[in-house]
Amino acid sequence: QVQLVESGGGLVQAGGSLRLSCTASGRTFSDYAMGWFRQAPGRDRKFAAAVSWNGDTQYYADSVKGRFTGSRDNAKNTVYLQMNSLKPEDTAVYYCAASHRFGATKRNEYIYWGQGTQVIVSS
Repeated sequence: QVQLVESGGGLVQAGGSLRLSCTASGRTFSDYAMGWFRQAPGRDRKFAAAVSWNGDTQYYADSVKGRFTGSRDNAKNTVYLQMNSLKPEDTAVYYCAASHRFGATKRNEYIYWGQGTQVIVSS
């Protein structure tokens, strides 16, 4: 089992930045590629970003490419999502998740999930 806990969400004005963190406990963190998903009110949960096992490769949804950056620190069992140039449409609950496959974009490709952290971007 891997337990994931997100933090760092909050309220920010459009154009601002936030950094989300997701800390893992349980099994070996570096055994898993990590993903970030987001779910806006009334919408499906959608893929946002993926970070490879050692953090040297990332993959992004078109909607966040160039604005969001995923990274990880395996010594701290933590994956990050740096979000810049935020827009009101980025408002969502953000989830981190663990997978055996890097670049997975579907929910059922992820094994473990955090509880989510709310991000609200005001216009």
